[in-house]
Amino acid sequence: MMLQIQNTLVETDIKDSFFISFRDGECVENSSSYRLTYNRILLIKSGGGALQIDDNTFTISGSELFLVAKGQILAFDAGTNFTGYELSFGDCFWEKAPQSAGNCKAVLFNDASANQRLPLSTADLNELSSLFLPLHTEFLKDDYINQIDVMAVYLKIIMIKMANVNASLAQGFDTYENKLYRDFLELISRHYQSSHEVADYAGRLGISTRKLADLSKRCSGKGAKELINRQLIAEAKRSLQFSSKSVKEIAFQLNFSTPDQFSHFFKKNARLSPLDYRTLFVNIGV
Repeated sequence: MMLQIQNTLVETDIKDSFFISFRDGECVENSSSYRLTYNRILLIKSGGGALQIDDNTFTISGSELFLVAKGQILAFDAGTNFTGYELSFGDCFWEKAPQSAGNCKAVLFNDASANQRLPLSTADLNELSSLFLPLHTEFLKDDYINQIDVMAVYLKIIMIKMANVNASLAQGFDTYENKLYRDFLELISRHYQSSHEVADYAGRLGISTRKLADLSKRCSGKGAKELINRQLIAEAKRSLQFSSKSVKEIAFQLNFSTPDQFSHFFKKNARLSPLDYRTLFVNIGV
């Protein structure tokens, strides 16, 4: 079921770019959508209802993780309830985490749509819960020197454990090739609006276009151009759904030469014209 969302709110600033809360089964009374300023982790022990991330809807069943990257749109269906933790963190907070955990964050959040929902075994849920609990306790304490550093260490451990939940992420992500792939994803997240071509990213990485294409295929099963286009389409859909910008404005925002070029690109990848996509979304009922 899609949510009909008329207005999207911008997530408000949080102190020290970090916040964690425990939700004990409270129901969401009204559905509101937020464009996230911070990365979000939802550790859901149990619950029911649905949440929407961009234009994808997920049913909540419990024993699962949801990872939502900054810039994505997040909304809970009215009546949704869950027991678990909700954690938000920004880049400036993450920089306090020991550098060795950077690989895990890059794998999980630079291409968050590929890791949006991670089901958890009972053992994984119990292990992660045992880490979220002391982090939440630490967060609720009165401020003291080095408190942020302590919380950053907890977050590092959580990030490593989350990466290990997904077996495909756990296999050899310290190899040179996987590091290059993570660097590629990081570059896409930063430059997709201005750079659409594989050659641009290959040049930044100091490798050939062919090598980048082969690398992307081996690490993700997807072509390098497909990964760039997926980021562009995701942002285009968000703008069409949750803003009043014209197709022309969106086209130039995403660095297309003309609105026609953007419309052709969008229709090829989304199988609908931009205007038809916007109309379809607006007309879908709750």
